[in-house]
Amino acid sequence: MLEVKGLEARVASTGEHILRGVNLTVREGEIHAIMGTNGSGKSTFSKVLVGHPDYEVTGGTATYRGKNLLELEPEERARSGLFMSFQSPVEVPGVSNAEFLRLSANARRMAQGVPELDPLEFYGFITPKLQRLNMDASFLDRNVNEGFSGGEKKRNEILQMSVLDAELSILDEIDSGLDIDALKDVASAVNGLTKPETATIMVTHYKRLLNHIKPDQVHVMESGKIIFSGDIRIADILEAEGYEGIRKAIQQQGSNGASQELKPAMSGNPD
Repeated sequence: MLEVKGLEARVASTGEHILRGVNLTVREGEIHAIMGTNGSGKSTFSKVLVGHPDYEVTGGTATYRGKNLLELEPEERARSGLFMSFQSPVEVPGVSNAEFLRLSANARRMAQGVPELDPLEFYGFITPKLQRLNMDASFLDRNVNEGFSGGEKKRNEILQMSVLDAELSILDEIDSGLDIDALKDVASAVNGLTKPETATIMVTHYKRLLNHIKPDQVHVMESGKIIFSGDIRIADILEAEGYEGIRKAIQQQGSNGASQELKPAMSGNPD
């Protein structure tokens, strides 16, 4: 589904290089978690994939379902099924959640070649999605994220993911600011949206998210590149020993002549 090779990027306004050769393969049906210290490049990588204008790609390739992702405009990436949930969703005064979600859904449906939804049809379409997230229908009447708590904003992001029928979802610290009940609701909704033909990349600092959304692979980023990959045991090492434990594991495997990988559990199709 997604093939990233040697991806490099810098901040457009300052020229500061952030990504320094990221390699990542995501197959259909897989869930990947990316962990790393602040400033390691996790969020920059996510934003570059969706075409955020603050960043400029300076090298490498990114292929999504056989297309050159880097040649697509942000809106084209969204219409093709790419979705990103941001750490700090912005408020949009004057725009109702219902209208925003309906117009977004219809833009995606047009790209899929299916009929658009009128307001009444959309209400029937979105009601079960609200229920899955334990969101009251009154959310639809409020302006986008305006006056929302941190947990409400994160639920609203996953509601967008559901409404847009996302194929590759990038969740940037979706667990931040959530209490345990909200985390369980969000995780349950994400798990419910997981299909054999979709994939998810989660950016997180904490293993608690991975206790609810089980990743097939966990990657560690440092200094703008992925330095170590494997299964859930990587998160266990981080929780017990911090990033020094990862560095020790890399040194140990290097001395044994092994690759910097903890035998990741592979799944899904290569598309």
